[in-house]
Amino acid sequence: MAPRSKMPPLVLIGLTLGPALVIGATLWIVADLVPTCTVEEQERLTSPDGRFDLVIFSRECGQTEANTQAALVPAAEEIPFDAASFYSVAASAALEPAWIDAHAIALTAPTGTAPLRADDTVAGVSVRYR
Repeated sequence: MAPRSKMPPLVLIGLTLGPALVIGATLWIVADLVPTCTVEEQERLTSPDGRFDLVIFSRECGQTEANTQAALVPAAEEIPFDAASFYSVAASAALEPAWIDAHAIALTAPTGTAPLRADDTVAGVSVRYR
């Protein structure tokens, strides 16, 4: 039987660390290119029956224009950065939210700016725009 030769430790370290460093650097660069989103909560109103919170917020992902959004979330839960809003407008706006009762809410839509989204109902709650 022929004698076996061992791989030198430096070669083994190079073959292990080299690809790990390349993969790590690639992930670091890609993560730096993707903007992180932040949600700034402006107002929160709990429904009369305590099931939902009506949350008015803005979402910023990198260099985005001003926006105002509204969403219903379970009571006392933090609004996630990817929350689905039922109302959205590309402007800073005072929506003056209000619960009419446990099954209806009201928002004041800003004049002069068309909403990007304006649903009539959300989670079984009707939405009235003033």
